[in-house]
Amino acid sequence: MKMDVRDSEEDRERELLLFYKQQQEWACPLHCTLVGDVAIGEGVMRYFMTTIISKLQFGFSLDLGGMGQTLLFEGEPDHLVPAASEALIESNLFRVAGRMLGHTFLHDGPHVTGLSPAVIHVLFNGDPEMATVVTEDCPDLHIRSIIELLEHEDLTPEQKDTVSDLSMSWDLPAVTKTNRRWLHNKLLLHAVVGRTMRQIKQLRKGLKDVMMLLEKITWPVEDSDDEDFDTTCRITGFLRMFIETASSGTLAQLLTFWVGWEMLPPELRVEISGGTLPTSSTCFETLKLPAHFKLYMDFEKALVAAIKSTGFGLV
Repeated sequence: MKMDVRDSEEDRERELLLFYKQQQEWACPLHCTLVGDVAIGEGVMRYFMTTIISKLQFGFSLDLGGMGQTLLFEGEPDHLVPAASEALIESNLFRVAGRMLGHTFLHDGPHVTGLSPAVIHVLFNGDPEMATVVTEDCPDLHIRSIIELLEHEDLTPEQKDTVSDLSMSWDLPAVTKTNRRWLHNKLLLHAVVGRTMRQIKQLRKGLKDVMMLLEKITWPVEDSDDEDFDTTCRITGFLRMFIETASSGTLAQLLTFWVGWEMLPPELRVEISGGTLPTSSTCFETLKLPAHFKLYMDFEKALVAAIKSTGFGLV
């Protein structure tokens, strides 16, 4: 990944977006170059990661949606939701944003802050109907003011018409005396989650593009030769947790231990073994995990010790 500091800000943004629009080998070591600057080493990597998150957090100077500056997230601090822009959705820009988020995570970069808890809940496969939504999560102040009318004791005929116009435009019933609280919750949920589901799905897809390690794994299944499927579920669950929470450096060590280098192969295999410590058969791209672990902390300690002891699972 490279950027020419002599270019305009808009041109530098185009370079970033072009890089993340293309499918990359995301797990590979990342080499960042600042053309026109003498900086080298970790400082350049930090600059790239900080720039990426800053653009996601505060917007791009490029006019990608016909609104001047391009904001991918909008709303109040700690209640940010994906922008409701058809142009951004049609350009698949939220998938690009998901790749950016995942890539900075893999390389221990900063994170986007201030997202609505409801959006985070749905982004990580939570049930949209179970999302906890508050009024501040609604970035459209006009829509928010209409929903807040339902918090009043009495509504004038004009207010009822205003609320009903909104609810029926979203395929919800008109307001009545008996459905006000229910309608308030449904309108708020749709304003925050329903109107951003396509954006959230694109973000999730982009994250999955980058966090490919889990998707490459062929897990043991119930009809395999494993005698104790409960043990298999427990140990593979420990491995999933390890991968999802490990730093980029640790993941690189794990991959080297597993297959012999840091390039993801088309497929990774896992076996449950009767050994004492994790081992691997790098030629067959197979990680062998002992079945005796009962606690995650014991599993984690053993796996970290194994991957740090040598670059290969078998010596």
